Amino acid sequence: MKATTIILALLFSASAFAQKHTPMPNGTVYGTKPDNAAMVTASNLETYMDKKASVSATIRGRVIKVTRPKGGWFEIDAGNGKVIAAHFRNFNITLPEDLKGKYVIAEGTASKQFIADDMQHFAGDTVTGKKSHTKKTNKNQRVSFEVKGLLVER
Repeated sequence: MKATTIILALLFSASAFAQKHTPMPNGTVYGTKPDNAAMVTASNLETYMDKKASVSATIRGRVIKVTRPKGGWFEIDAGNGKVIAAHFRNFNITLPEDLKGKYVIAEGTASKQFIADDMQHFAGDTVTGKKSHTKKTNKNQRVSFEVKGLLVER
């Protein structure tokens, strides 16, 4: 009698631990819900920024990978091999790894990467300037994005 109750208990507990992974539903919001009234695609973000150092924007793009789930660090495809490094302003956000490959709408602040050359901290990106041969910069990752809110689209 004891053996059968132990076997039954093990069978029921094994089925509880072997739950299937459910896919992330569309419309999941992390942080605050983004306002998508004036949305820009991720591939057009640099042209939207023009010569501004930072700009508030709502972008739509595909997540390449989640680099650090805790704190919400991830990368968005910006087209032509370019990448937008994104992270949440609020560190309490934890993103699932399943976000990879999903299209998202993110609201926040986009900033261009600067190179502090000759103590000119706000001089701008000198990749094409006179000292570009001495600086090792990643031309594919020149924009970072601080996210206030994220909406999983599809």
